[in-house]
Amino acid sequence: MTTTDPTPKYTVPGIEREAAGRLIDVLRLRLHALNDLHLTLKHVHWNVVGPQFIAVHQMIDPQVEQVRDMADDVAERVAALGGVAQGTPGALVSERTWDDYSIGREDAIAHLGALDLVYTGLIEDLRAAIKVVGEIDPATEDLLIGQLRDLEQFQWFVRAHLENAGGSLATARADTELDAATAAKD
Repeated sequence: MTTTDPTPKYTVPGIEREAAGRLIDVLRLRLHALNDLHLTLKHVHWNVVGPQFIAVHQMIDPQVEQVRDMADDVAERVAALGGVAQGTPGALVSERTWDDYSIGREDAIAHLGALDLVYTGLIEDLRAAIKVVGEIDPATEDLLIGQLRDLEQFQWFVRAHLENAGGSLATARADTELDAATAAKD
């Protein structure tokens, strides 16, 4: 059960319980974001079509596995801090601050355009989380920084399909996943 007060009854040595509660609160949303990303990537994997199908299909699965490992690391950090790692779909849906992925069966480039925006939002939120936890705990900060590097690399893989020889990104002006999917196809 999620409570409004994430302050644990105990935590790791050297961190006050209230500070651990702040860490747990930040990590809770990171866990939801990673679980959501895992499911979104599998959705893309199952629903991608077109001439670049196999390249995207095979590019996505290693990202899925790595994101699942990231979620596990975050959940275990929450538990180590004395918190409860809520990994249920209900907790994810009720606590997330973003909308569901909006692209269904579509060609590879459209999905990659939408994923570019997904990764942008995720990376921006993760950078903000790193600032918060960095003031409290270097171990949690280190965990999130490592994940940031991996997620930025995944976005680079996606963007390599969306960039032209002049360095312009097809999704540069898109504000929504649908806009990004459309722009990527044009």
